[in-house]
Amino acid sequence: MSIVATLATHTSDVLATPAAPAALATAHFAAKLAFETDCSDVFSALSTGADDFILLDVRSEAAFLQQHAKGAKNLPHRQISAERMALFPTGKTFVVYCAGPHCNGADQAAYKIAKLGYPVKLMIGGITGWADEGLPFAQGENMVAPAAAEQAKQKETQISCSC
Repeated sequence: MSIVATLATHTSDVLATPAAPAALATAHFAAKLAFETDCSDVFSALSTGADDFILLDVRSEAAFLQQHAKGAKNLPHRQISAERMALFPTGKTFVVYCAGPHCNGADQAAYKIAKLGYPVKLMIGGITGWADEGLPFAQGENMVAPAAAEQAKQKETQISCSC
């Protein structure tokens, strides 16, 4: 049995704009992977004890205390500063996430962190992607847990990421 290639007689909407040549596609996707990672890879790395990155939840403290990716630390993107970043161990890459694809809080955080001179990647999907993957959540456990912990316990509605 042989497979015979046939020439398309009609260009589909998929290829109305032709695919990039392989060399350009390789460069594009390599660059994209330098900026992003996904929930599954983060979880897998944390599960095997990886310590070369810090998973940073950049949503509000109240949202973090209610539920966050297991292993994450919290620093709301609006509070990112040289002083706050200096509290973390040196020599680590930061992996940031926010609410999900409908939110740009992680992009804002990644920009601020990179501007301060730290290596950073975005965890695509955010907390929404983490949930979609069925990965474990944690509650509480903030680096600093002031009154927001009590506020989170009292609220039964969804807490905003505050982006």
